[in-house]
Amino acid sequence: MRVLGICLVVAAAVFCGWSGLAWHQSAHSSSVRFAQARDQVRRDARREIAVLNTLDPRQSDAGLSRWLDASTGALRDSLRRTSAQDRQKAVKAGTAAEGTVTDLAVTELDTRAGTAQVIATVQVRLGASTTERKRFTAVLARTGAQWRLSSLTAVPVGA
Repeated sequence: MRVLGICLVVAAAVFCGWSGLAWHQSAHSSSVRFAQARDQVRRDARREIAVLNTLDPRQSDAGLSRWLDASTGALRDSLRRTSAQDRQKAVKAGTAAEGTVTDLAVTELDTRAGTAQVIATVQVRLGASTTERKRFTAVLARTGAQWRLSSLTAVPVGA
């Protein structure tokens, strides 16, 4: 009995050691890091696409500032060039737009280059009674710890 007890304790210790090593290896594998990066891209892209489809004409300067914060590269440069006349047109139109990303998928991710591509469907509520559905492709670039939109392109229906 004593030998059987010792064998069981040794077997349990070996199993615990092997389990701990296997858990450590899987928890720190490259596939886990890639999945975490993909999830971060999904969260950031969802937020930034919604921001670029939202504007309150009464607070157009604050909205433009949020757009600039959500973008990088050529898209940010283009948004920065938005003229005072364009902002006045938004104020005169008087219709607020609120974008909500209803679905999003990461189609490409290169963690080394810090680039990603996504496709998204967005519901845009215009005023109190009108809702539009839009589809977009977007390219994101990693800027520090976050991903920002460097391109946002509408996909026409039927494309």
